Amino acid sequence: MAISRARKEELVETYREQLQRSNGMVFANYSGLSVPQMEELRGEALDNDGEIFVVKNTLISMVLQNADIAPPEGLFNGPVLMAFCHEDVPPLAKLFRDFAKEAEEGTFEIKGGFLEGNFLSPEETLSIADLPGRDELMAQVLRSINAPATQITGAVASGVRQIMNVVQAYVDKMEEGGASAEAAA
Repeated sequence: MAISRARKEELVETYREQLQRSNGMVFANYSGLSVPQMEELRGEALDNDGEIFVVKNTLISMVLQNADIAPPEGLFNGPVLMAFCHEDVPPLAKLFRDFAKEAEEGTFEIKGGFLEGNFLSPEETLSIADLPGRDELMAQVLRSINAPATQITGAVASGVRQIMNVVQAYVDKMEEGGASAEAAA
């Protein structure tokens, strides 16, 4: 289906803007997906700070070349679905991996990815899907930072408890001594 020159220019500008905003990309072959499946995938991508486009291969190739990015041979053959990752790449790679597992065989296959100036093979893209996301990493770092402080707090509290126990024992002993002096009187 031929599209007008104006529409092509609009798509090129959209791809260029997406590329500038992106920290990475994930590519897939999507032949055979239904419209509801595609809409579900797009909605989940938005929830993960990304946007998905069915790209015109010649136009996206042109945008990448203008950005001095040389895609590997065969990446833009056939129907290509492209996710632009505006924040973290792992959540969208996970989304694509999980979607590929659920889809009928041959209808959705990961073709690769792009991260930090390098194109990734499908296997490398799947390995990125196993990485924790930014929020998960931040939580792990905070736990690591808090662990020593928690241990110090516990040690100090333990010392204070021991001192309080000694003082309480002394007070109890004094009260017993006072009670026995009163009984003797």
